[in-house]
Amino acid sequence: MSLFRQNTDYALRVMVHLAQFQDHGCISARQLAEQQDISSQFACKILQQLHEARLVQSTLGAKGGYRLSRPAGMITMLEVIQAAQGPLNLHRCLEGLQSCPRQGGCPVRGKFTELQGQIDGFLGRITLAELAGDREGRL
Repeated sequence: MSLFRQNTDYALRVMVHLAQFQDHGCISARQLAEQQDISSQFACKILQQLHEARLVQSTLGAKGGYRLSRPAGMITMLEVIQAAQGPLNLHRCLEGLQSCPRQGGCPVRGKFTELQGQIDGFLGRITLAELAGDREGRL
């Protein structure tokens, strides 16, 4: 079973592409779909999610399209993942009290919580600039 969904992969690819070309202005949804081998319909859905999460801005008109809402060095992989598929929970017991009645005395939950923190921390340190090939975060 994959931890990340297909739309999350697409969202990451779209965001990296926008990071690589952020100095070129807006890129249309159609162009992004073509350049990333994603159906136009799926690209539009992903871009809408990213827009709702305030990770991209959209501009209408002939020269309109999408661009990052802030510099690539200030957008993390974790933010993109959460925008595409919601909170990333390693196990259902980390989703809240209603998901598991045994949370208080569970000997495993502490380790799941620790691992979840490490995953979130790791993904939260990876920026789009790094994914786009700019290790110094200049993008």
